[in-house]
Amino acid sequence: MTKMLNGRVALVTGGRGGAGRAICERFEAEGAHVYAADLRESGSLDSDATSGTFIRLDVTSEDEVVAAMNTVREEHGVLDVLVNAAGIEVEATVEETSLEQFNHIMAINVTGTFLTSKYALPLLRNSVNPSIINFGSYDGFIADPGLAAYCATKGAVHALTKAMACDHGPEGIRVNAICPGYVDTPMLGQFFQGADEEAVRAEAAAIHPLRTIGTPTDMANLVNWLASDEARYASGQLWVLDGGLSAQVQQMRL
Repeated sequence: MTKMLNGRVALVTGGRGGAGRAICERFEAEGAHVYAADLRESGSLDSDATSGTFIRLDVTSEDEVVAAMNTVREEHGVLDVLVNAAGIEVEATVEETSLEQFNHIMAINVTGTFLTSKYALPLLRNSVNPSIINFGSYDGFIADPGLAAYCATKGAVHALTKAMACDHGPEGIRVNAICPGYVDTPMLGQFFQGADEEAVRAEAAAIHPLRTIGTPTDMANLVNWLASDEARYASGQLWVLDGGLSAQVQQMRL
């Protein structure tokens, strides 16, 4: 059976986190050479991972982004897929969010996406089917309470995705964003912290039409398709992956 990404070169930011790790594993299984770029090799899961070549990368540092892309250039001369999965969450209203917190989340979620995309573009131009896949969120369309800065960053990523798709589509570079809802990652665990986690998870699952929350594998499946030749005509889109959550109005409890 032909592998979907055989021989491709991919770089995944946040590559040792929950979603990023699953993406690296899927990409490798599909025949790609993968760079897992993250702050720590153990990542947010604090556990060892074997998928992908680890690159230490702070996405807010222009110098580190340039160095990472130089490594890819020296070793392969091309980048076929860039996945911007690095991200954090700040749980606060605007009034409760400090300027330092706001600047920090913007730097990682938005500036990081800008920097990696900017310096990946020369390498992506050497690919026959280059693809950038950003991480938006359903919170870029609608809002969960107490996530003001996070929602703002995801709305910015959505707009940046469409702008890059328009600017670089004539070069054959496809740019998309996936927009997850509730997915079982360390970030979701942080959101549930301080509550009866088992009860809250059950409640979260119950509000979805599919009656379940997503998994990192669900995200990796969509990212893999967007990276592949099967998605050659897919660009400039925000692919919502939320188990139907945002398709419904607020449900009454009967």
